[in-house]
Amino acid sequence: MSHHTLVTFLGRGRHNQKTGTWEYLRTRYEFSPDDPPTEPTPLFGTALAAHIKPDLIVILGTRGSSWSVLLEDLKLLDETEDSLIDALLDAEIKQCIDEEMLNSISNLISRGLDNTRVIPHLIEFGEDKNQQYDILKVIAKTVPKGIVSLDLTHGFRHLGMIGFLSAFMLESVRGLEVKDLWYGALDMTPRDGAKEGITPVLTLDGLDRVRRWMGALERFDATGDYSVFVPLLQEDGVDPKTAQHLERAAFHERTHNLSPAAEEIRSFLPNLKCSLSGASELFRPQLSERLAWAKLSYSSEQRTKLADQYLERRDYTRAAMFGWEALVTRQCEVKGYPVDRYTSDRKDISRELKEKFWETENYAPYIYLKQIRDALTHGTKPASPNVESILESEQELEQALREAFKALLPR
Repeated sequence: MSHHTLVTFLGRGRHNQKTGTWEYLRTRYEFSPDDPPTEPTPLFGTALAAHIKPDLIVILGTRGSSWSVLLEDLKLLDETEDSLIDALLDAEIKQCIDEEMLNSISNLISRGLDNTRVIPHLIEFGEDKNQQYDILKVIAKTVPKGIVSLDLTHGFRHLGMIGFLSAFMLESVRGLEVKDLWYGALDMTPRDGAKEGITPVLTLDGLDRVRRWMGALERFDATGDYSVFVPLLQEDGVDPKTAQHLERAAFHERTHNLSPAAEEIRSFLPNLKCSLSGASELFRPQLSERLAWAKLSYSSEQRTKLADQYLERRDYTRAAMFGWEALVTRQCEVKGYPVDRYTSDRKDISRELKEKFWETENYAPYIYLKQIRDALTHGTKPASPNVESILESEQELEQALREAFKALLPR
């Protein structure tokens, strides 16, 4: 089983104007209607740790966070250790808690949490972008490989937002699996009725699914890899065998075998004609749009659409390759040649195209597209000095391909 880490934030509670101190309200948390609520506690993080039983608990707090409340809540201090609470409380009021003090109480915190390993760590308030970056650095540096759950409960709402953002970072940068996002909804605690004084616990998995879909769309738009959608679709109930059409389509397209790729996508597309479940439904129109090329009637049109898409992604090699293939395939369609097999007829297409465009306004775009394609896919040196110059500038290369596509490709 993967190592499971809980990351939780420790706040300051609410200010008591009479005493001048910061206090936490005690409440009972309900994780599920089927489970009894917890015993009254001032801290959601400790209740959550008892519920999910992680292998490691990372507690992030500021120099003024209520570390003394944490120790007092665990109720495991003996008489010789009670003085720690007074020392911590004094330091909290002065906002001068330091790492040395936290190191001295880490074993006590661990003892109060069923001997679970604990790492308490100081963070700043996140008042500016540099402090916010530092908090993310602390989380990235402290959380080991495995799965991670995040407690986003905090009086400072922006720290919860930073915790949510850290889920992106831990998955993208560290390759960790974010298991759950938790929130102890103290403001939703009923003041009367059967649930009086019982605080509901929310899992923000819906927001996390939306976040993951957004990331998948960004990855697809950067790479053209349909397989990034497969796990998200499966989690929302799409049959694995159905979703795997997209994995196979991605393989065929990446190996430049376009007809099987289009066939796999067309096999999947009927699933987008009706509503999907979960976050997948929110992104169904965007997914349909990105798969629409496979519905085009002619192979030349499919290749033209992909050439345009790869050009927008600034993948100039694939753009040039699909652009050239669209041009050749269109000529095959006109002549009645097979479009997906490299027959002797197809080998003559390049010569026919040269003759077709000779002494026309499209001859230069034709030469540019062919030489750019050959240079990018085969590494050959362009015969034209103009093309060689174009390949030295991204702006000129993009413009040359765009103009060639406009002049030569079927629309």
